[in-house]
Amino acid sequence: MFSPRTNWPRTPNPLAVALAERRAQGLPVVDLTESNPTLAGFDYPREAILESLANPASMQYEPSPRGLRPAREAIAGYYAESGVRVDPESVILAAGTSEAYSHAMRLLAGPGDEILCPSPSYPLFDFLADINDVKLVHYPLAYDHGWRIDLERLHALFGDRSRAIVVVNPNNPTGSYLSREELATLIELARSHDLALIVDEVFRDYAWAGRSARGARRVVSTAEIDSCLTLTLNGLSKLSALPQMKLAWTVVSGPGEVVAEALWRLEVIADTFLSVATPVQHGAAALLKQGESLRRQILERIRENLAFLDNTLSRGAAMNRLDAQGGWYAILRLPNIRSDEEWAIELLQAAGVYVHPGHFFGFPREGYLVVSLLPEPQRFRLGIEKIHRHVAKFS
Repeated sequence: MFSPRTNWPRTPNPLAVALAERRAQGLPVVDLTESNPTLAGFDYPREAILESLANPASMQYEPSPRGLRPAREAIAGYYAESGVRVDPESVILAAGTSEAYSHAMRLLAGPGDEILCPSPSYPLFDFLADINDVKLVHYPLAYDHGWRIDLERLHALFGDRSRAIVVVNPNNPTGSYLSREELATLIELARSHDLALIVDEVFRDYAWAGRSARGARRVVSTAEIDSCLTLTLNGLSKLSALPQMKLAWTVVSGPGEVVAEALWRLEVIADTFLSVATPVQHGAAALLKQGESLRRQILERIRENLAFLDNTLSRGAAMNRLDAQGGWYAILRLPNIRSDEEWAIELLQAAGVYVHPGHFFGFPREGYLVVSLLPEPQRFRLGIEKIHRHVAKFS
């Protein structure tokens, strides 16, 4: 009766079982996986946000496949503030970046075609690929005092059914930005193999200083690329810390004729669903503006938690933090004496701290944990201290 594309495993993994058991026993849990900003204690301008959704024009339904023009103009204005030129006519709205990814996959790939995707990266891609009948081919990010795309390996993975390259800039969870040199190579590869670039920029405004020199060469945005078809994704979820508003977009850029064809096809795809709610489109300009104060709060929180984390690690322990340049996460490298899942379960059971194991994001080796930098400082410090004390036993 059911499609095989939805025949996903449903057996809880051991970490999920251990977490459920601990909570059932009423034992405390210091959650260092929280990535929902609305639950992280930030000061939201609630009245202004709600007021932005109360536009009387929302009572009239005005179907617009690409999205209402004022919303697209507001998005173009957001880019203009950082010196990036975007034509509102090149913007297609969606109800979240997950939907924007689905639009891109439907545009570029047929059943069984391949899209190249970074690893480590967010596991959501696997589900999106399944739902859209696309095959993911993972290309590696390599780490050596900083992250980089393994371009040689990426090139070797191209096949007759390759249709696009996904880049997350900065990557989630590695926090690594695309360098200008990497982008130049990706553009040349895309042009020579007739591929498109799909670039996810949801964390682009959360840059913080890394230790490597790559930070000075990072790519700010790909929304102006004109030499190959490029679909640049972003949205209010991270930009304005409003995941519940479900407003995202795709900026289409590249050679003129190809862009025109892509926009026509994307407009038909978007018109099929017309899923973006009218109130949030009318409120887009105000929500983008109000996001500025949230971004400042989040960056301040991230820097405070990072400073505490690095100071704690400087006291000595059998773990260290991998270098990053932005985003909401930190990656800890622990002794490779057990799997990352075993480390996560042990920290939960012995120290009461919940973290994500690296394999959740596709890390190729064991001993990596991913922690969120969003939790309130008191909770973050408690969790990091507990991790530090436990891991110090193995020094």
